[in-house]
Amino acid sequence: MRLSQRRRKLSVAVLATLGVVGGSAGAQAAPCGRVEHLGAAFTVCAFDPARTDIRLFLRDAKGDVYGGFDRLADDVAAQGGALAFAMNGGMYQPDYSPVGLYVEKGRELRPINRRAGAGNFAMKPNGVFWTRPGAAGVAETGKYIGLNPRPEYATQSGPMLVVGGKLHPKIHEDGTSEKTRNGVGQCEDGLLRFAISESAVTFYAFATLFRDTLKCNDALFLDGSVSSLYAPALKRNDGWKPMGPIIGVVEGLRK
Repeated sequence: MRLSQRRRKLSVAVLATLGVVGGSAGAQAAPCGRVEHLGAAFTVCAFDPARTDIRLFLRDAKGDVYGGFDRLADDVAAQGGALAFAMNGGMYQPDYSPVGLYVEKGRELRPINRRAGAGNFAMKPNGVFWTRPGAAGVAETGKYIGLNPRPEYATQSGPMLVVGGKLHPKIHEDGTSEKTRNGVGQCEDGLLRFAISESAVTFYAFATLFRDTLKCNDALFLDGSVSSLYAPALKRNDGWKPMGPIIGVVEGLRK
């Protein structure tokens, strides 16, 4: 069922207190916080793409896969910067290479994947999270191709959770599959919101978190079970889980 009016007000109050629902200045001051939705807890981190350096990472300078947050944080620090936030950033093959589109530093290292098949990635429509200096977005794969945003970084995953304010057509309230899940949404106030569930939740609960509570018109599922968060401000590092592409917010590095 949908949130009751009382629970909805409580969720928004929690978000506002943490600076996640307010304007970009508040979101930058306190980017991460706890949100409750449909009886489940989520950690949500909000960033203004116009003011935040958001990148994608897969391999280090030697060509070795990072595979987790610790090596990435050490590498960023060695370059004179700091890793302020990170999250696993899309589905990957057994060798950790991306399943779909992957763009890093303006280079397309893996093309768009439009193949049909089984599994969450192929649960059409799937989509792309992309970023370039001063801008970022979440778009259904076909729309992304038409948009041609010339990203500096991009990762493809699936399924889309919310498309144009509507739930993915195959996500229903009576779904029973429950997993720890993480994703990213492009929201009405211009902020990007990254969310991870603190317990196993259904696709419906996760998708309606973005649509109803976070007010994101477009949201993309990044993965389940391996979902991980790196947030030094929360003293949190889930980096023990293996991962392929990593979305990271960095500070102090030259663009």
